[in-house]
Amino acid sequence: MTSAQRIEWMCDLVAAALFAAAAGYVLRTLTGSDALAASGLALAGIACLRILRSVEPQKELAPFEPFDVRLLFAQADELLLTDAERLREVDPDELLLDDVLERPAPDSRVVRLFDRSAMPTPGELVTRIDRHLVGQALPNRRPDASQDLIEALAELRRSLR
Repeated sequence: MTSAQRIEWMCDLVAAALFAAAAGYVLRTLTGSDALAASGLALAGIACLRILRSVEPQKELAPFEPFDVRLLFAQADELLLTDAERLREVDPDELLLDDVLERPAPDSRVVRLFDRSAMPTPGELVTRIDRHLVGQALPNRRPDASQDLIEALAELRRSLR
């Protein structure tokens, strides 16, 4: 007996037991007789189990071949884009943003945003906070870079056209 057949057998058994318990409860409530309730319980359980076991499972409508998942990982190179896919024919209305940033400009702040070497140490942070609380200005405060950002975005727009 396969594991699927065992699972089906157990489901049928549990369903028949639940039906038998319900039938026994109804007979006990209606008649008040324990003997009649017990015999009704046994009869309902056996009948329900026979009916459930007589139902045959349907044959598979569309049998599937077994699929080996290891094949996906054995051919991992196929999942990477090649130059042929990158240079495919493009719809003129489609906008592709595939420009690779070769090397960031040395004064680029966007790229250095999460650079650990540019982050202050905890001691420097404490010093800055203390100066701020005392009311002193920071000695090396950076100028407003909003104009630089606007120019960089304009340059990006020009390069995409």
